[in-house]
Amino acid sequence: MGAAVRSCLLAACVAALPAGARAEWQAVEKVRTYAVSGETGAELYASIGERGPKLGPVRAIAHTDFKLTWTRKYEPQGDACVLSTAQPKLTITYMLPKPAKALPEGARKNWETFIAGVHKHEQVHGDFIKDMVRQIESASVGLMVPDDPACRKIRTELTKRLGALSLAQRQRSRDFDRVEMSDGGNVHQLILKLVNGQ
Repeated sequence: MGAAVRSCLLAACVAALPAGARAEWQAVEKVRTYAVSGETGAELYASIGERGPKLGPVRAIAHTDFKLTWTRKYEPQGDACVLSTAQPKLTITYMLPKPAKALPEGARKNWETFIAGVHKHEQVHGDFIKDMVRQIESASVGLMVPDDPACRKIRTELTKRLGALSLAQRQRSRDFDRVEMSDGGNVHQLILKLVNGQ
C-alpha cells in the first residue's frame, strides 16, 4: 500500500473517532537499576539471584512496573450518562541489574549482550501494558449507561470492563514469560551465554 493511500486511510479513521478519543498520549518509560557484583558471568548471575527484584517467593532478573492514572469526563445526557473523555497518564518503569564496578573486557561484552536482551524482553512487557491502556481507552470513550443521570452506575460498569482487560494483560505477560524462560527460550539462552562466558 502506498504512503499516500495509507495517509488518506489514517486521516479517514481519525476523522471518524469521537473527539475525546483523538487526544494523543505517550507513555513515559524509565529505567531503574539495582547493583550486582562479580567479575564473571557466573558471579554476576549469582548476585542477580541474591539481589534481584522479589516477585512473590522468588527473585527475578528484571521487572516491569507501571503507574496509570486517568482524567475522565462524565456527562449526563438526559437520563443517561456518557463517558466523553478518558485521557491516560502512563509511566512504565523497567528495573534492571547493573554491575557495581567496571567489568573485565570479556565479561563486559558478555554482560552487554545479556542486558540488552533482558531489556528488550522487558520492553515487550511494556508494549503489553501500552496495548492494555489503548484497549481501556477504546472501551471507555463513548460508554453510555441508561437511567444514570447522576453518573454513578457508569463507574461500576467501567470497573467491570477494565478488570477483564487488566486480567488479560497479566495473563499475556505470564504466557510470554513462560515461553521466554522455558528450556531453549530466549531468556534461558541469554542466561546460559552469560554464565558460560559465550
